[in-house]
Amino acid sequence: MKKTTDAWIGQYAAFNEALKYMYARSTGEEKSIYTPWPKFNDATTDGLEWNTLTVIGGRPGSGKTLIKDQIVRESFLLNPNDKFRVLEFQFEMVGRTSAIREFSSITGKTYKELCSAGSTLSSDVLNQCHLYAKERVKYPVDIVSTPMTVNQMREQIDRYMNHHKGIPTIVTLDHSMLVKRAPYQNSTLDMLFELGEFFTQCKRDYPCLFICLSQLNRNIDNPDRAIDGKYGNYILESDIFGSDAMLQHADTLIGINRPAKQKIRYYGPDRYIIENDRTLVLHFLKARNGDARMSFFRAKFEQMQIEEMPTPGQQERR
Repeated sequence: MKKTTDAWIGQYAAFNEALKYMYARSTGEEKSIYTPWPKFNDATTDGLEWNTLTVIGGRPGSGKTLIKDQIVRESFLLNPNDKFRVLEFQFEMVGRTSAIREFSSITGKTYKELCSAGSTLSSDVLNQCHLYAKERVKYPVDIVSTPMTVNQMREQIDRYMNHHKGIPTIVTLDHSMLVKRAPYQNSTLDMLFELGEFFTQCKRDYPCLFICLSQLNRNIDNPDRAIDGKYGNYILESDIFGSDAMLQHADTLIGINRPAKQKIRYYGPDRYIIENDRTLVLHFLKARNGDARMSFFRAKFEQMQIEEMPTPGQQERR
């Protein structure tokens, strides 16, 4: 008869582990990964905490990839004393495209300006890109661009963590809907349930921090939700595609809205004034270790960046 082992631990062990973690946080021995935005850090646990999953949901063109890319790009600069790597599952774009987006962010040139056929780039711009690449490749970032199933992703992470001897790793996925369905999965929701379980298991097994991008479902396209000044302007947990599958596994859930794309001029019941289509609203829908809130950001699409902005004024009520 196969011998089984006890799966339980005494609550003393749990309390002891919690106290050790709290002490390590207080001394700075255990730190979160700071992001470029104080508002973001304040809404979470001083940034993104290790062994957590952050899900960022938004429409195409809402800025979710900008946020993920900027977190990765600036993580090494903002956390210079921390030793970690980055593993990106990028099923939507090839590595070259990702690199050109970074060149765009540091030169102020659009992707089109950098890559248009027949255009002549100045030697200064090319030299700036060359110097940036020379410095950037010093940072340990690896990319997986071949679409794969959840099980194949797990195999890659196991191999990666073993190869790099368990070094803390930021793992990103852009985006959840591009993960391949396995033959035994009958629907995309089946795949998403397995993906959520995969994230939770990996959080337990390895010192990883996960960032997963997600699409919104069709509820957000209801015309009634684009009427100025309605609560329905806000992104809700139920708007995240497959929210039932992912919500229980996510430590932080963020919904991004770009109100001007829906022709919303006065956002939400407080009727915040939306000046242009660069205004982004981040709804921190779930923050297991932080605070649920709403914050405003400004997109700089040409530079592939977003920045904090003050809370807009409100339409005067008559």
